[in-house]
Amino acid sequence: MALLSPYSKVPELNTATVLLVENEEELQNKLANAIVQHEKDFNVNVRLAKKLPLPVENKEARPRIDLIVFIVSLLSERSLQSAESSLSHLHSDCFLGKVCFLVTDARCGSHTQERLVSVRKLAASHHCPVICAEHRTADGVSAAALRLLNILQVSAGMTPMSTTALYLSTLTRCSLTSDLQEDYLQ
Repeated sequence: MALLSPYSKVPELNTATVLLVENEEELQNKLANAIVQHEKDFNVNVRLAKKLPLPVENKEARPRIDLIVFIVSLLSERSLQSAESSLSHLHSDCFLGKVCFLVTDARCGSHTQERLVSVRKLAASHHCPVICAEHRTADGVSAAALRLLNILQVSAGMTPMSTTALYLSTLTRCSLTSDLQEDYLQ
């Protein structure tokens, strides 16, 4: 089983590819459609997966993946577990501005707060950003798509040279507050 590496293929001209990984596919299709429909200056390929690793049978035809988005529903423990298990199938180079977490249902009860803390710890340990999204409204999905497109543009190298994926990652990565830091170190 080979690890998914961001630099194993040559990039296509004026094209970026985002991989949306979600176990339950609740937001995945809506988000993919919103990303494709947004007006942008470059071509976007959207790939969908339930979990990693990706199948090996179409590895040669698969384009270079510029951004991997783990969609985690805080209402589902399985969603979080799927994201955690999928991380082990990524090459360490992916964590240099090529991975982010998108969480949904952050306002829905006490169990979600515990899972949000778990996602934040996971993201902080891999130096990845966490984006909260509202998936129940079209405006919420559109806002999440626009935010992901901005991150994708940077991670694919389609911005001025002063902004790199690693620099963006340091600006947007999830950091732990002091109370979470104490729990994380234990």
